[in-house]
Amino acid sequence: MTTTAPPADGRAIGLAHYASRAVLESVPAHHGITFQQSVTLRLAAVADGPVDRARLAGDVTGALKTGRPEVQGVVDGLITAGLPAPDEHEHALVRITDAGRKLHDTTSAETKAIAARIYAGITSDELAVTGRGLALVTERANREPAAAAATPDQ
Repeated sequence: MTTTAPPADGRAIGLAHYASRAVLESVPAHHGITFQQSVTLRLAAVADGPVDRARLAGDVTGALKTGRPEVQGVVDGLITAGLPAPDEHEHALVRITDAGRKLHDTTSAETKAIAARIYAGITSDELAVTGRGLALVTERANREPAAAAATPDQ
């Protein structure tokens, strides 16, 4: 039996996003952190060294398309939990702690296992085409706020 694929439109992309995210959000929740905290912790974990706190908040704000005050609260919550900590020499910088590294490694491994099941059987060619299409959609959607601001009211 052959299945006709739905068109790759905003609805299909949104359904895939929310279905995947719902499953993947269970991983950080199981470890007592939110999805937003896991995204923030990941950025601190993959950095080569201490990360400027304001830049970290800006990167998360851009990635999650959420408000900066909310993200500042996420960063503060992670610091309070001792997952990143202010750098001992420069308090504007934060550095992942051993506890933060362990949590990131654990949640990453669990997420990777779930993602492997979700993506099983999808060929690398299909994923490459999908990736290119989604990269274009993301790029264009990220440009829209500036384009809308530049368009005079009609």
